Amino acid sequence: MHSDSLIKTIKNRREMLQVTQEVLAELSGVGLRTLKQFESGKGNPTLETLNKLGDALGLDLKFQVKDITVTETH
Repeated sequence: MHSDSLIKTIKNRREMLQVTQEVLAELSGVGLRTLKQFESGKGNPTLETLNKLGDALGLDLKFQVKDITVTETH
């Protein structure tokens, strides 16, 4: 799932639970300004930040990381 989709999921869950951004920021330990930026489509949240937000909302977020192999050319 792309981070934009995760942020939408987090925002939808927050709204469904009727939790304000202020309360979610406090519960998750993520800064309010940072949370507002993410929800407005700005910024690039780290996996740790997404996990904190998900945990605070009772979401079990799954991340899939692609294996990228770098080959050197000489």
